[in-house]
Amino acid sequence: MNFKDLFNFLTQLQQNNNKEWMDANRKWYRLLRLDFILWLDDLDLTMAELHDNYYPTPGKNGINRINNNLMFHPNKPTYKDHFGAGLDKAPKSADFYIEIGLKQCLLAGGFWRPEAKILRSLRDGIDYNGEELQEILDKPSFKKRFGGLYKDEKLTHAPKGFTNDHPHIDLLRNKTFAVECELDRAEVFQPNFKEKIKEIYLEMLPFRQYLNNAASV
Repeated sequence: MNFKDLFNFLTQLQQNNNKEWMDANRKWYRLLRLDFILWLDDLDLTMAELHDNYYPTPGKNGINRINNNLMFHPNKPTYKDHFGAGLDKAPKSADFYIEIGLKQCLLAGGFWRPEAKILRSLRDGIDYNGEELQEILDKPSFKKRFGGLYKDEKLTHAPKGFTNDHPHIDLLRNKTFAVECELDRAEVFQPNFKEKIKEIYLEMLPFRQYLNNAASV
């Protein structure tokens, strides 16, 4: 994958964020998109060897659209400033997300504001065995890599069915259960970039497995 070419494309796209420029450079975009899909395919095969329950996700299925959804976000630019994709993504499960962009490059995973049924299952899982999740979050190598849960809007009080004195009330008040690891752009260009992804994926895996077990109940 020629990431330098990808960043060059994204830079020019953000300077000319309109359909006319994209139409004139559609061939360039399609070549980059295909290159990114092939890179994802190779990464998918590599990560499938890391554990038995990996959910194969071909690049063409994992890659996100570059168009912003202007129906729900009319103030956003027409096109995103990054290429993104989700891998190891079974239906209604916590995915592993990759973003290569101008503002940030990151690896992330979990549930971002899941639907009510999944969110209730996650909270029930924490109610039953929140100690396990807290141990994962408190693991020194995990904290060093991710810091903690992704900071998103939280409930000000206990969710319905729980009390404010619950031992895991701080976890229960979350609406998003996810973590992320930001990368320097220089890391993307390194020959060992795929090894870095594998390392972060494995560190995140117990967290995602906990969420998936809770969501499946």
